Amino acid sequence: MLFSSAVFLFVFLPCVLAGYYILFRWNRTLQNVFLLLASLFFYAWGEPWFVLVMIASILVNYGFGLWVSVCRTRPRAARLAITAMLAVNLGILFVYKYLGFTVRNINLLFSSKLSVPSLVLPIGISFFTFQAISYVLDVYRGRGEAQKNPLNVGLYISFFPQLIAGPIVKYETVAQQIRDRKETWEDFSAGVCRFILGLGKKVLLANTLALVAEKAFNLGGGNLSVSFAWMGALAYTFQIYFDFSGYSDMAIGLGRMFGFHFLENFNYPYISRSITEFWRRWHISLSTWFRDYVYFPLGGSRVQSKARLVFNLFVVWLLTGIWHGANWTFICWGLFYFILITAEKLTGFDRRLQRRGFLPHLYTMLLVVCGWVMFRADSMAAAAEYLKAMFGLQGNGLWDANTMLYVLENRWFFPAAVLFSLPTAKWLGARFSDKPVFGFLYAAGLLLILAVSVSYIIKGSYNPFIYFNF
Repeated sequence: MLFSSAVFLFVFLPCVLAGYYILFRWNRTLQNVFLLLASLFFYAWGEPWFVLVMIASILVNYGFGLWVSVCRTRPRAARLAITAMLAVNLGILFVYKYLGFTVRNINLLFSSKLSVPSLVLPIGISFFTFQAISYVLDVYRGRGEAQKNPLNVGLYISFFPQLIAGPIVKYETVAQQIRDRKETWEDFSAGVCRFILGLGKKVLLANTLALVAEKAFNLGGGNLSVSFAWMGALAYTFQIYFDFSGYSDMAIGLGRMFGFHFLENFNYPYISRSITEFWRRWHISLSTWFRDYVYFPLGGSRVQSKARLVFNLFVVWLLTGIWHGANWTFICWGLFYFILITAEKLTGFDRRLQRRGFLPHLYTMLLVVCGWVMFRADSMAAAAEYLKAMFGLQGNGLWDANTMLYVLENRWFFPAAVLFSLPTAKWLGARFSDKPVFGFLYAAGLLLILAVSVSYIIKGSYNPFIYFNF
């Protein structure tokens, strides 16, 4: 079920809000059970059988949490529990997401003819698996108590706002909120506003620019002019940002409607002046997860040798690429950022560049856009062909009819995408929030965004979610 669908907006969400605030208002336990059942129904809407995988993950990690809690003072027993937990969770993830990829590459490498399994990927399995791992690890570290009630573990892992595309919520962030949260009208109204902004990002910007990106990438590098290649790459750059940050805004807004406070997942990443800064601002929950559970345990940057630092960064960025999907494009994309961030850390190049005016931003965005081409392409060969077209190495000319057509069709959407990828609204709020007219204009703007977004949804416009694939 998509947040940007009529059934969610007009049936599921109103019913869940009514049940939560009317039927079970006075009992926190019943509210949590109701949210858990609603979340499982939400997940089962598209693929009913995969909810069994979700329930298995909940029960298994509930057991691991109790095991780790009991033996936390006995290091060897605790390490055994953690090892078993990682083996089970990562094993399930590997089977569904990476087994077919692994077998195909074994066949290519050894000229073997092993049967390649064809398993349908459960939506959002990477997200809920990482949350399950976070639960057990945070119990082990003493950053949250083990839940005695398995239904509370189920609510943490399966809570529908962030279930299938994040943000990845660490257990320590919401451990207390599961039982002792407070719903307020201020939080609810702020959540509604945040949800509407995210809906507008998704429906009006991401979905529209997706059509440009899809056209360009489907044509392939050999059939693109330089201008249309850049147009497609920029369209995808904005599409993935507004798609994913829009979903995160909706998830954070929905959480606040029910009294949960999730951490931010995006902080205007396209204003970054270095690759390191970009990854502090992009998909913050994933970066934080790898930092806290992989990079720091390996020693982080506080290691004795540069070789060890490089190794730690290599592991994190290899895993980041693998997490995004079972394709060499994602692995190479992760290693691409490993090279860039390692170079910045070892040379301080990004710090020296900061005094060069607009140049740091240009350097960062050029590399980010090229990285998104690699991320979007079906193969590394296709990515190379596309990049060659962008830099005029295909001999296909500077301009073509596709560029003219899509420029005219999207003459308002690209400027809007640039405007709203900057902290424009934040600046306006800080500058004019004390003016009485500002509140009226803000409310009117939200209502307009909601009305136009709903009209697009009812028309049945193109409506994918990129990160559902992960």
